[in-house]
Amino acid sequence: MMTNINTAIDTVWNLDNSYARLPDIFFSSQSPIPVSSPKLIILNYPLATSLGLNVTELESEYGINVLAGNRIPKDALPIAQAYAGHQFGHFTMLGDGRAVLIGEQITPWGERFDIQLKGSGRTRYSRGGDGRAALGPMLREYIISEAMHGLGIPTTRSLAVVTTGEPVVRETLQPGAILTRVAASHLRVGTFQYISNWGSTGELQALADYTIKRHYPKADDDENRYLTLLKEVIKRQAALIAKWQAAGFIHGVMNTDNMTISGETIDYGPCAFMDKYDPATVFSSIDTRGRYAYGNQPHIAAWNLARLAEALLPLLHQNEEQAVKLAEDAITDFAALYYENLLSSMRAKLGIFNQEQEDDNLIKALLDMMEKYSADYTNTFIALTFDKFSDTALDGTTEFTEWYKLWQARLDRQEEAKSSSHQLMRSSNPAVIPRNHRVEEALKAAVEQEDFSVMERLLDVLSNPYAHMPKQAEYSTLPPPSACNYRTFCGT
Repeated sequence: MMTNINTAIDTVWNLDNSYARLPDIFFSSQSPIPVSSPKLIILNYPLATSLGLNVTELESEYGINVLAGNRIPKDALPIAQAYAGHQFGHFTMLGDGRAVLIGEQITPWGERFDIQLKGSGRTRYSRGGDGRAALGPMLREYIISEAMHGLGIPTTRSLAVVTTGEPVVRETLQPGAILTRVAASHLRVGTFQYISNWGSTGELQALADYTIKRHYPKADDDENRYLTLLKEVIKRQAALIAKWQAAGFIHGVMNTDNMTISGETIDYGPCAFMDKYDPATVFSSIDTRGRYAYGNQPHIAAWNLARLAEALLPLLHQNEEQAVKLAEDAITDFAALYYENLLSSMRAKLGIFNQEQEDDNLIKALLDMMEKYSADYTNTFIALTFDKFSDTALDGTTEFTEWYKLWQARLDRQEEAKSSSHQLMRSSNPAVIPRNHRVEEALKAAVEQEDFSVMERLLDVLSNPYAHMPKQAEYSTLPPPSACNYRTFCGT
């Protein structure tokens, strides 16, 4: 095993470290822990190119050692970030317990992205954990995050996965791995909670100013820029959660430390996509009471945002009572913003361009039928798109016959032609999602047989889910009955 980390001059990275210039309370200096024999498993070529990275050098021995944490690129200042969070409603001190931010890549186009190594060893925030990660969960994050990107849902992304050559102990011995995560930033609701509880008002202001500069620069000119910051985060989260719901995505662990300030989806542990439509759907093995069920996600998002508002109170107004009033008014806006975004997405899924008052009832009636007859969520909308109703559990029912008449009448009342509605539906209803059984199939082949071809084929069809290509059809099939009681795990 390497006993020290070497710094080298290279042409791969163009790193800055703006977060590391914040006060020391926000992070701890932390180098990745070297591993014995890193091996590149998968590299995201399109993402690498968009970041301005040299793919050939990333694949070199030196590049792989950087992705494994064995070498530190020029200008990197590795840190572990501190944050807190409400985990299943219980507040606790947290932090990067198995991840190191090596720096912020500045692209040739001036964009800034965090580069984080996940599974890179213990930090001061590990709380007894080993700081490592297993191959299966890291490949799972790679698959799901790239699927989310393909679906057009804001998300952190995965640049690479390397194995470490060292096993990790979970329920069994598993191959260790490190994932390179790319994010607009790793600022979280929990970051603000941490500073609110253990920092000063000056440090809280420094964090808010940094966030505005990085993500919401237009707010800097507003009279109450911190209220604008809160409102803009609420807007982005309302749009994000609406996209989750429209796609049938269940995050599984919506703790406040897993809600980003940038509006990206983060942390792909116990997440999954819904098969049959049921608002009570829960996949996470630890969510025994359904706190983070599909139907609860908008309510939890609002609850999390209220915690952000609480943390920002000292900055919203000098008078505490007035600050609380400003925060409450801002949080109240979430429900309407979310509903507006969701209704827009659902209209598009049904080929509807304009707005009518009864659209909500039309959508609700369809979802109620889908729940009653255990219809598959994604495939039902595909069947509507291509007039293949026999492929759904709704076909032949009186309710669907009546609903279909109302839907067609609704389409007839808009100016756009039926062909335009069909095209809108094609671009709004994915042909394929990362079906749980398909993801598990790919992970099993990779982890148990070192066969990565199953995963590569899955990633290929997920990269363009609205293409509706013949090769995607087999990935739309439902799991066998034995796989319906699917459960996911955090993978820590």
